[in-house]
Amino acid sequence: MQQNPQKNMSVKHKKNTTTAVRQKQEKEITVNKNEKRTFPEWLPIAVILFTALLYSKSILNGFVNYDDNIYIVDDPYIRDFSLHGIKAIFSVFYQGNYHPLTQLLYLLTYKFFGLNAWAYHLLSVLLHLVNTWLVFKLTENLSGKKITALVVALLFAIHPMHVESVAWASSLKDVLCALFYLLALSVYLRYITTGFRAKYYIITMLLFLAALISKSAAVPLSVLLIAIDIYKGRKINRSSLLEKIPFLLVSLIFGLVNILSQDSAGAISKYIGDYGFINRVFLFTEAIAFYIINLVIPIWLAPMHYFPPLYGQFLPWMYYVSFPFVILICWFALKRSVLRKEAIFGLGFFLITMSVMLQFITPIGSHHTAERYTYIPYIGLFYIIGQWISGIAIKKWRNRVVIVFSFVIILFSIQTWIRIGIWKNDLALYSDWVEKSPGIFAFGYWTIGNTEKENGDLQAALQNYSKAIEANPKFDDAYFNRAKVYDDLKNIPLAIKDYSSSIQLKPGADAYNSRGWDYDQSGDIKSAMHDYNEAILLAPKYIKPYFNRAAIYTGTGNISAAIGDYDTILKINANDQYAYYYRGNAYFTTKDTVNACNDWKKAAELGNENALSLLGKYCK
Repeated sequence: MQQNPQKNMSVKHKKNTTTAVRQKQEKEITVNKNEKRTFPEWLPIAVILFTALLYSKSILNGFVNYDDNIYIVDDPYIRDFSLHGIKAIFSVFYQGNYHPLTQLLYLLTYKFFGLNAWAYHLLSVLLHLVNTWLVFKLTENLSGKKITALVVALLFAIHPMHVESVAWASSLKDVLCALFYLLALSVYLRYITTGFRAKYYIITMLLFLAALISKSAAVPLSVLLIAIDIYKGRKINRSSLLEKIPFLLVSLIFGLVNILSQDSAGAISKYIGDYGFINRVFLFTEAIAFYIINLVIPIWLAPMHYFPPLYGQFLPWMYYVSFPFVILICWFALKRSVLRKEAIFGLGFFLITMSVMLQFITPIGSHHTAERYTYIPYIGLFYIIGQWISGIAIKKWRNRVVIVFSFVIILFSIQTWIRIGIWKNDLALYSDWVEKSPGIFAFGYWTIGNTEKENGDLQAALQNYSKAIEANPKFDDAYFNRAKVYDDLKNIPLAIKDYSSSIQLKPGADAYNSRGWDYDQSGDIKSAMHDYNEAILLAPKYIKPYFNRAAIYTGTGNISAAIGDYDTILKINANDQYAYYYRGNAYFTTKDTVNACNDWKKAAELGNENALSLLGKYCK
């Protein structure tokens, strides 16, 4: 019988292919066995201990006047430790966010530690350490390589771009969300590698929900599960896609909840439309380029990275250069190489998890990029690095790479240590902020000025308030606070001028009262009375202008009007010792000794020593 040579060649080719695959698998098994024998099991623990030492500095930090005051210090929901209080946390949008699990953790911390900042920082550090361990286990299960897992975990633990998520008390939602996010991915891996058992599917869903109510940025997990299926070689078919539908529906619901919550606080950026669609594409690519470049060279670090200015209808040049840069990166990822699969997966992991934070569809706030956004997405890029390092077969090159990598880790650790100190207090944070955003960040200069004023450095405070006004000529609080400094420096004319600017921008009772006091000290009684009256109209329960107006009434002989103001003060605060004391003086002026003595007696009971002296002298 005549044989078919083409068929024989096909069978031979299949045998050769099967043999090659088997040999490759045997080689990988051997490599993994060798790695297990040579990999020191204490290394992951050493990474965690080193990270704990590095971030111990964070525990000494205080709160900062950048969301810490909103989400912790002044949050009324974390003070009600009751069933009603917990229900309230889960049923409201707070400051444009819906993250009840994060607020619940704040509630528990406040219950046991009050407003001791170290407790909140310690909590964030502990969660970061747990997340580091979870990253190690997740990447070990994804790659099957402990070296890959170690590299990824180490970079995750100490990268300077992650400092904001850990050292900023208000960013607890980042590390808490990551905890459940990483657990969900780990359990899902168990699900697809142990026969698709229903309990793992359910646990993955529950962990996904926990991540979502910690921070809405967990929304893309549903898409990431499909990417993991592809990477792990699972066949993508009708069944595998149908099981993702519940995850996609939950993602859609929480995505809408996030938009509604942000819109409720007016946080959705309105001026992004000024850029137009084409420029928004370049904003998108520049954000990706920013994150990729700072992965390797993290030198553009700041608490806030603003949207860029437009020059006519054009962005700064680097935004247009970012487009070919991103295309080039994608081309390298798709190019045929031994790392092609890892590069595609790692880049996909990064883009999927970063997608909701790229400010393209629904921009939030005035920031274009944010360092805290990299906390989970960078795991994908770290994974590419880890797989590359662990795949180096030539010992000479492997040793050189280890030396370079160690040097990078040292540099990153030093930078992280320095960045942790930026979050120590308002002065440290805002000094760094204004240095990175000169001429833009008026609030930063204002905050620094406040700190310097509290410390008694009036000249430095004056300079920073002036810089705040230069950066934002419509910053009413900067004019008001600078006027206060001028008052302390006894420069009444300049104080009056700044109070007037503050009032013109935003009429306020405190500004009117303060300007009235300066007019009073200058002898302009008519202007002073006008300002006190305006202050009272704006804030009828603000007692300072009543005291000041009563003093003018007393000085001009209108005692009954002065007594009327003291009466009003005591209706607002029945235990105001000074109102009793000065009303007693007013009564005494009219020779009403009985009422005078009664008021002095009440003032003395409330602790007024001057009233006690008058009682002994005139009230026998």
